[in-house]
Amino acid sequence: MNKWEDTFARWSQGPGKTEDEKCERAVAAIRKAIGDDSKLNKRNIVVFPQGSYRNRTNIRIESDVDVCICCKNPFFAEYPKDTSDEHFGNVSGDYPYPEFKNDVEAALVRYFGRQHVNRGNKAFDLKSNTYRVDADAVPTFSHRRYASDRSWIEGVELRPDDGNPSRIINWPEQVYSNGVQKHTNTARRYKKVIRIFKNLRNQMQKDGISQANDIASFLIECLIWNVPNPSFGNPSLTADVRACLIHLIPKTKEDEPCLEWGEVSELKYLFRPTQPWTRQQAHAFLCACWHYLRF
Repeated sequence: MNKWEDTFARWSQGPGKTEDEKCERAVAAIRKAIGDDSKLNKRNIVVFPQGSYRNRTNIRIESDVDVCICCKNPFFAEYPKDTSDEHFGNVSGDYPYPEFKNDVEAALVRYFGRQHVNRGNKAFDLKSNTYRVDADAVPTFSHRRYASDRSWIEGVELRPDDGNPSRIINWPEQVYSNGVQKHTNTARRYKKVIRIFKNLRNQMQKDGISQANDIASFLIECLIWNVPNPSFGNPSLTADVRACLIHLIPKTKEDEPCLEWGEVSELKYLFRPTQPWTRQQAHAFLCACWHYLRF
């Protein structure tokens, strides 16, 4: 079993300093593009990294960064059943989301040049150069999930151009803070194991293992999130990887044992029809990992 230990030790490491610096430059450039725009800089907009780069779960060949461009006001709201804007003293905003996305596109094109900006269904793809990495610039509105006592938790929401799905809500701050806490509570193994599984998926793809295809990086993060903390911190990384698979494979064999599992934010269910992955897909991948590693 320990034949994998040296490989896992290498796979567990994040990107080097040079790649990190290129990611930071990409974030800074997008922030400057928004800040220099005469229309957008009058709005309450925050620009911040999210995803695997922000969460420090990215691997060395993932040479891109997700950047959220979040307009705080107006915002999208989600209310308790049988309530609406009026119950919470909110009014409709004067800045439609499609107009905001168009303004973001104009600002990015003005700063980077049309040839470097590609508008996607959900985000803008910014091409890399020798100075920065590829970046996905994601325009969002703040999303507020209200409780009956008028308090709320804040995430971000975007609306794809094609309306499919009609809305996507994410919780980047909660993902970040929960990940930091679990990493601390697992002898700083949680993020290392995530990187190992991401590299393992990539290697399996290279070797033609079909079950590793279309396995999203964030699905891997969420699967490892749902492994109990005592499964980490073993004498070796190999033992940690094995312990994760021992927990995950039987739990994902049927719907019921993992029905209540959440994403890392614990604000979205991991396996529901609205997700871009399925429980069956995750189970097949995990079983393929076990056989590939010859555990």
